[in-house]
Amino acid sequence: MTFESLGLHTSILKALTEAGYTEPTTVQAQAVPAALAGRDLMVSSQTGSGKTAAFMLPALHKFASAEPADESGKTPNQERQSARSRGDRPRFQAAQPKMLVLTPTRELALQVTTATDKYSIYARRIKAVSILGGMPYPKQMQLLSRNPEILVATPGRLIDHMESGKIDFSKLEILVLDEADRMLDMGFIDDIEKIVAATPETRQTMLFSATLDGVVGNMAKRITKDPLVIQIAGSATKHENIQQRVHFVDDLSHKNRVLDHLLRDETMDQAVVFTATKRDADTIADRLNIAGFAAAALHGDMHQGARNRTLDAMRRGQVRVLVATDVAARGIDVPAITHVVNYDLPKFPEDYVHRIGRTGRAGRKGLAISLVNHAEGMNIKRIERFTKQIIPIEVIEGFEPKRTASPSHARKPGGWKPGDSRSAAKPGQRTFSKPAAAPRGEGGGYKGNRDASAPRRSFTDR
Repeated sequence: MTFESLGLHTSILKALTEAGYTEPTTVQAQAVPAALAGRDLMVSSQTGSGKTAAFMLPALHKFASAEPADESGKTPNQERQSARSRGDRPRFQAAQPKMLVLTPTRELALQVTTATDKYSIYARRIKAVSILGGMPYPKQMQLLSRNPEILVATPGRLIDHMESGKIDFSKLEILVLDEADRMLDMGFIDDIEKIVAATPETRQTMLFSATLDGVVGNMAKRITKDPLVIQIAGSATKHENIQQRVHFVDDLSHKNRVLDHLLRDETMDQAVVFTATKRDADTIADRLNIAGFAAAALHGDMHQGARNRTLDAMRRGQVRVLVATDVAARGIDVPAITHVVNYDLPKFPEDYVHRIGRTGRAGRKGLAISLVNHAEGMNIKRIERFTKQIIPIEVIEGFEPKRTASPSHARKPGGWKPGDSRSAAKPGQRTFSKPAAAPRGEGGGYKGNRDASAPRRSFTDR
C-alpha cells in the first residue's frame, strides 16, 4: 500500500514525499481510510507506530479539499485582513477551530503541531497552533486571534480559555484524544468530560490509547458513535527492535558508577535517563556535566521556553544525555536516541513501555536498561507480567553487585539462580568487559569549552 492509494489530497502527498514517507505504517493503513470515510475510531497502538499521521492526514485531506469558508471566497483570516485595510477597528472574536487534538503533555502537543505543519506545508489555508500550560497568555491570545483550523491543547489550559470565552467549539468537526490513557492517569477525566460536552454531537471522534480496557474503554464508548475498533498493538506488545536488560545495583554509589559506565558506551548516540523526581533530574544532569557529558534536565518545573530550548538542543545533537522525569516519557521524538536508562523504575508498568519507546522509533534499534535495587525486584516482575516478556538480568564485569537476586527474582531465561556465586557471571547471563579508556577528549565526552588538558572526572567524583 502507498499513500497515493489512500486517495489523499495532492498537497499532502507532495509534503509526505518531501518528508521521506514512502508507505503507511500498519496503524495508518487501517485508520486513514476509515477516518476519510467519516468513521469514529478507537485505536490501540504502541508508541512510535505513526499514530499522529493516522489521525492528522485524513483531517488535513478534508480541510484541503473543502471550499473557502464564505461566499466571497475568503477565509476568516482574509476577511480580517480586508477589515483592517478598510480601517475597521479589529475586535477579538472567539476562535472557532474545526479540529481539536487533546494531549496529556506539552511536549506531545508541540510534537503533534510540528508534524501537522510538516504534513500541511503546501496547504496554505490550514493553520495549527498549540495552546498549553507554561506559554504566556498574550502569546496564546495572539495564536487564537488567527482563528486556526486545528487546535492542539492540553486539557487544563484549554479549559481556562473556554471559560473566558476565547474558544467556541460550535463549528468543531473533528475531536481527537491522543494518549487518552495517560490523560486519565494524570487526573484529566473531569476536564475531558467538560470539553467533550462543549463540542457538537455531529463531530467525528478519534481516540488513541495504549489500552482500550477499563476506564479508557468506558469513556471511549460514551463519546464515540459506532466506532471502528483498531488494535494494532497494546502497551504489552513486545518491542522487538529494543533490547532490554536489568542491572542490579547495591546502593546509590554503585548505581552512579554503573550509569557513568553505560553512558560511555561507544555505540551510544544520545540517551534519555529517567528519574523519579525533578530534583534528581537536576542533580544528575549537573553531575553528568561535571563528569564531561553534554547533559541537560527536563521536567515539569521548567518554563515552557526552557523545555523547548532543551528539546531543540537535543534534536540538534548539542545535548547527548537528557535526564528527565515521566513528563517527557510521551512526546519526545528524537531519532538519534539509542539508549534509555531507567535510573529509577516508573510507578506504573505502562510508563515503562512509554519510556523505552523513546528509543527504537520508526523501526530503528534501541537499548533500554533498568538499574534496579534488590528491594525493587517485585516491580520488575510487575513490568514483566504487563509486557508478557522476560527482561534478562545481566552483569557488567568490574561492576558486579555484592549480592545476588533473591530466590523470588530468579527466573529463566537469563535469571539468577539461588546458590550462584556472589560476583561471578551467572549461567544464562551476558558479561560485559570494560572498554579500553578512550584518549582524552574522545569517548563521547562534552567537547565544549572545557580545558582538554584537565583530567576527566568520574560521574561519582565529589
